[in-house]
Amino acid sequence: MKTTSNFLLLSTLIGGLLFSYIFWEEWLALNQLIYSVFIITVTIFNNEVIKSNKFKIYAIAHLLAAVLVVVNNSALSAVTYYISLVLFVGFAHYQAVRTIYIAGMATVMQMITVPATLLKRLSDVQIGKFSLRPVFRPIKYIILPLIILFVFTAIYSGANEVFAHYLDLTFTNISNFFNSIFGFIFQDLSLPRFFHFCLGILVTAGLIITFYNKSIEKLEATCKERLLRIRRSQKPKSIWYEVAHTFTSQIITKKMALKTEYVIGLISFISLNLLLLSVNLIDISTLWFGYKPAGNFSADLHDGTNALIFSIILAMAVILYFFRGNLNFYSKSKTLKILAIGWMVQNFILIISVFIRDGYYIEFYGLTHKRIGVLVFAVLCIVGLVTVYIKVTKQKTLFYLFKVNGNIWFALLLAFSLINWDVFIVKYNLAKSDQVGIDVDYLLSLSDKTLPVLDKHRSKLHYTPAKKGYEKEIAKPQTADFYRDQLDKRIGYFKERYQEVSWLSWNLQDWNTAEYFGLNKHE
Repeated sequence: MKTTSNFLLLSTLIGGLLFSYIFWEEWLALNQLIYSVFIITVTIFNNEVIKSNKFKIYAIAHLLAAVLVVVNNSALSAVTYYISLVLFVGFAHYQAVRTIYIAGMATVMQMITVPATLLKRLSDVQIGKFSLRPVFRPIKYIILPLIILFVFTAIYSGANEVFAHYLDLTFTNISNFFNSIFGFIFQDLSLPRFFHFCLGILVTAGLIITFYNKSIEKLEATCKERLLRIRRSQKPKSIWYEVAHTFTSQIITKKMALKTEYVIGLISFISLNLLLLSVNLIDISTLWFGYKPAGNFSADLHDGTNALIFSIILAMAVILYFFRGNLNFYSKSKTLKILAIGWMVQNFILIISVFIRDGYYIEFYGLTHKRIGVLVFAVLCIVGLVTVYIKVTKQKTLFYLFKVNGNIWFALLLAFSLINWDVFIVKYNLAKSDQVGIDVDYLLSLSDKTLPVLDKHRSKLHYTPAKKGYEKEIAKPQTADFYRDQLDKRIGYFKERYQEVSWLSWNLQDWNTAEYFGLNKHE
């Protein structure tokens, strides 16, 4: 234990130094990969962490996410990186955890409790016969008061401008005092850089040192994946039950009888199947075959897609409600399950209509992140329907749904991060410039990695008719010269930014863009 504490504390110090060196005034790119390799390596050599298959899977997933940050350098890859890091830490240090949500909560708890964890580890340090325990024993009495003092200081400074002014003046004087003392010895030392180093220590400690209280694992262990029939107990009624029964009779205190719930479910699913059948027949006859846009085409597609997505989510919620408990074990529930499965099939047809609507939208208006997002969300709805089907037919619990869907969503997030969406959108829209109205303002708002593609197709950055939605003008294009000037400004900003950072901010997309514009940082 003491040897492990020494290793982790030394790794924390090294991690703080590494964090300060590779992230200070740099863009997030190659430095994230370096830091992730360090965290994974330390965790591998941590004797307290079991190197199970789950550990290996999430370590590889996080390493892939870190590589994708360097390769694609997109907002999606950055989000995937942080999510995968949180999940890796959670599953590595709490391997009894089964869902990504609890793994994320475990990591957050570990980060929050860093001060207490560090003090405990420091008190375990022993060099020969020398121990730090007596030194750190009295510190535990001042940690909580310091945290409370810090919180209320922040609140009072926000509420009182005069107090905030004097507080800022006090910290400025303290900073100048330390700079005058240590600046004489260490000329390059700055207080912000020191705080950045301290932040690195806290972040590294939160990622590699396990929080010693693992109650969150015990809490999740009570959750089951398979439904069990629950017998109603004849426990003595509480005071609240008697009061509620007095004022409301049996409206809220009497549980719905199983047969009554079955009949209500039967009527509901028959009605919903008939209702959705009429909607699907209309969609198949008017949308699937020979669709011709008319009227406010954009608004119709937009509103229709939103409504259908909401209805699919609501449909899954209704199914989960009726099959949440003992109704799964009712002798006549087979008919209800058939109706529920039929409704799932019809909702799958509804998802096809969502795909077709979004396809028309893309065909006439081009690609955007939101339209791609609709397609992704439709895929997630299909996954949700499949898992709900398994839940109903295999008598699974809601916990099972959260577990399976969470893992699938994370896998899809990694898969979607493989694609360079900004470049894909620009290339698609410019290739279809004869068929779709190009929204040049939108294309110019995308990341710097699209600049070479836009520069190659300057002639297509031209004036297009104004777009209208909901009978209002939503995009008023400028002249072709205006767009070319905007592109030149974007290219200039990129060149300035690219020259300001070191090799630690290197990523493939920026390098390709710099190569295209003939930038050479070694000259």
